[in-house]
Amino acid sequence: MAELYLVRHGQASFGAENYDELSSSGRIQSRWLGEYFAQANVQFDRVVMGTMQRHRQTADGILAAMGGLQVEIVQDAGLNEYDFAALFAALGEEGSPTGWSAGLSATGSKKDFYKGLRQVLQLWADDRLPGRVPETWHQFQTRVQRARIDIQRTGGRRVLVVSSGGPIAVTAQQVLQAPAATAIALNLQIRNSSICQYVFNHDAMSLVSFNSVPHLEHAERREFVTYG
Repeated sequence: MAELYLVRHGQASFGAENYDELSSSGRIQSRWLGEYFAQANVQFDRVVMGTMQRHRQTADGILAAMGGLQVEIVQDAGLNEYDFAALFAALGEEGSPTGWSAGLSATGSKKDFYKGLRQVLQLWADDRLPGRVPETWHQFQTRVQRARIDIQRTGGRRVLVVSSGGPIAVTAQQVLQAPAATAIALNLQIRNSSICQYVFNHDAMSLVSFNSVPHLEHAERREFVTYG
């Protein structure tokens, strides 16, 4: 069986004008994860990532810390995050979290944001959002599944995949054959730069570990355990 290391991007710029960029903490998380892989002698023969800036920056940080590993790199938009701003916009201003105009402005608290996100994700999954969205929950599930199957069929001895919380949660849900509510619950728990490890072949995939952060387990790195 081949191994797949599915990594969430490092901390993005939560509440900033451009969320799709690693914060200083996100860059450090990515570098530490690469150092962890190098120290554990974990080498990759393929890297697959979404097309978002934070995916590329995370992969670059990991690979640089591994000594500039020369490896095949592929981008797949199927690994991109859902558009949370569009989901909030589909609710209208009254449905957005307090102080978060369409999920983008930074005047509200993170607690309000994540409470609102859980609610809007459930409405999305139930096809009950009143406004238009760029993709349905079913379409999101389908593209994540397609990206996963492509990775399985292309193969490799050990594959690094860099994505976002939503696709990572849906991958676990699909592999475990769990309901949509499981993906929503997992999505809100996935830590930045965390690792989900799978084993796979052309036809099957099994979960080995979920949401681990071995590179952040030192007491002095506790402040770098983030979720945004």
